[in-house]
Amino acid sequence: MKKWSAIAVAAVWAVLALGAWFSPAEEVSEAERRQLAQLPEISVDGILSGDFMAGFEDYSLDQFPLRDTFRRIKSRFHHFVLRQKDNNGIYLAQGHAVKQEYPLNEKSVAHALARFDSLYDKYLTDSKVYLAIVPDKGYYLAQSSGHLAMDYEKLFSLCREGMPWAAHIDLTQALSIDDYYRTDTHWRQERLTGVAGVICDALGVTAPREEDYTRTPLERPFYGVYYGQAALPMEPDTLYLMESSLLEECRVYDYENGKTGTVYDMAKLESKDLYDVYLSGARSLLAIENPNAATDRELIVFRDSFGSSLVPLLLQDYARVTLIDIRYIQIGLLERFVEFTGQDVLFLYSTLVLNNSAAIK
Repeated sequence: MKKWSAIAVAAVWAVLALGAWFSPAEEVSEAERRQLAQLPEISVDGILSGDFMAGFEDYSLDQFPLRDTFRRIKSRFHHFVLRQKDNNGIYLAQGHAVKQEYPLNEKSVAHALARFDSLYDKYLTDSKVYLAIVPDKGYYLAQSSGHLAMDYEKLFSLCREGMPWAAHIDLTQALSIDDYYRTDTHWRQERLTGVAGVICDALGVTAPREEDYTRTPLERPFYGVYYGQAALPMEPDTLYLMESSLLEECRVYDYENGKTGTVYDMAKLESKDLYDVYLSGARSLLAIENPNAATDRELIVFRDSFGSSLVPLLLQDYARVTLIDIRYIQIGLLERFVEFTGQDVLFLYSTLVLNNSAAIK
């Protein structure tokens, strides 16, 4: 019996090993939303230095046959049998998948603030500037569920002190955990009129009203980034668009491809990340023209991906809104595309980006 068990185990491992060697390598993990390691180049120097084996170890783990199946089995075993609180830093609380964001990275916050200060000194001294920080889901769930979380109050304090030239807009009381997708990082557009109202009140423009919009659900279910990373059974979210006649007539110019489109990019319905339907997803520089604006005022928003779903709700009074993501464009290049003439300016960044700001150029 032992002999046949050993043979069966050996046969399984042989099949898996052959699959690892001869199956075509996948470039991206759709479940985890990340690039997968590729087979490193074989060279004498690489072998002698140990670089090849280090790279090969990453490659073998990422390209292992049936990897996602084994990930799901492992996650379920750790969660339901071992009762572990998290799996690879992702935990479940109140039906939400949440990334454990701990500890506060003060160096990262300082890096972001230094970049913001450079923007202000170079372009914004004639503008009224505002700062709104979007708390991640851990702000509402970590303490009550017994998980570690960054010192949010310290982060807010650092940002207020590091940006004395900006008026701080507190969003924490205008949000709750129900305003976020259960399977994803982001907030839900159909629940943001209150948050948009807080920002509009601070900017001195007309706040959005629920009755001015039609909530349109998308047929395709939304599996957020944490769904794949958690590898645990969860129901998908439903993604809604807040549609209105004003938004239908707005036009969005994409400086990356030189094309003009709409606020909601329906071509992104087939995207790996359905959230990309909001303003086409990750874009370095966009300009929204609103022909039916109540004023001739302009707004510039320095933002991360949370701004994609919020900004459409801020448009009513603004004739032009420019969205800039300095993770994808260098500060020094902005003057080639944007004329800074004392517009209203909003810095809208999530705690996740501020605590992991290396991508900010």
